[in-house]
Amino acid sequence: MRIVIALGGNALLQRGQPMTSENQRSNIRLAAERIAAVVPGNEVVVAHGNGPQVGLLALQSAAYTEVAPYPLDVLGAQTDAMIGYVIEQELGNLLPGHQQLATMLTMIEVDRNDPAFQNPTKPIGPVYDKETAEALAAESGWAIAPDGDKFRRVVASPKPKRIFEIRPIRTLVENGVVVICAGGGGIPTMYDENNDLQGVEAVIDKDLASALLAEELGADLLVIATDVDGVYLNWGTPDQTKVGEVTAGEIEGLDLPAGSMGPKVAAACGFARATGGTAVIGSLADIANIVTGSAGTRVTG
Repeated sequence: MRIVIALGGNALLQRGQPMTSENQRSNIRLAAERIAAVVPGNEVVVAHGNGPQVGLLALQSAAYTEVAPYPLDVLGAQTDAMIGYVIEQELGNLLPGHQQLATMLTMIEVDRNDPAFQNPTKPIGPVYDKETAEALAAESGWAIAPDGDKFRRVVASPKPKRIFEIRPIRTLVENGVVVICAGGGGIPTMYDENNDLQGVEAVIDKDLASALLAEELGADLLVIATDVDGVYLNWGTPDQTKVGEVTAGEIEGLDLPAGSMGPKVAAACGFARATGGTAVIGSLADIANIVTGSAGTRVTG
């Protein structure tokens, strides 16, 4: 079975944890243990988020005033390489020595006229109290938005259109390589008015990019791994009920809370409709059961 696994941000950093290298490696080690369990007998591709890491690098870059801060696409490439390196290392420590792994920096095209550029919504970086967030926004020209009882920087999140490296990714997968790619939703790129390809100040939604990746790879299963074991109705109330197997049309008609689950449901529905395959939203801890069909919220076309 060909499986694309989209790792949620909690697989790299738990909310509230200091963004140290040691904390991220410890979390990735746990994620690697669960992914390694489903590699035998399957073709596995791993995508992941990078929002906090990009935000931290942006802060570090801004602190050095001798040169202009690096743009988000460059910071995205840096974090993709860093995270891919750690995932490769931790998976390599668990899998047989003959198992090959590779990280592919992945450029993904967006439309320069995407309306998302006029409405930044994607949070990146650490959380701040309101006063600090407003001061940073005024100083740096950021857009900010509430995140729980705190605030974070938000940037444009245009829709992914095309994966430039899809052919080498496919070649690697077909030859048995576990590939880590499309990190952080891929490196956002677009064609300018001269038809030249360039990077762009944006962060593509990781789940939507993973759905496109799974579609273009002809994956049998898209696993959207998060910190809950599925999609729930009446979440956070005594009447909460987990959604089991559902069609794309049915889950879109449910009354679900807004927030981080929205892009996951949209990604699952898009993949299921486009391919006839199955997308599952569930806990990374349940991944072995997700692959066998006994865990998570399963979305079909």
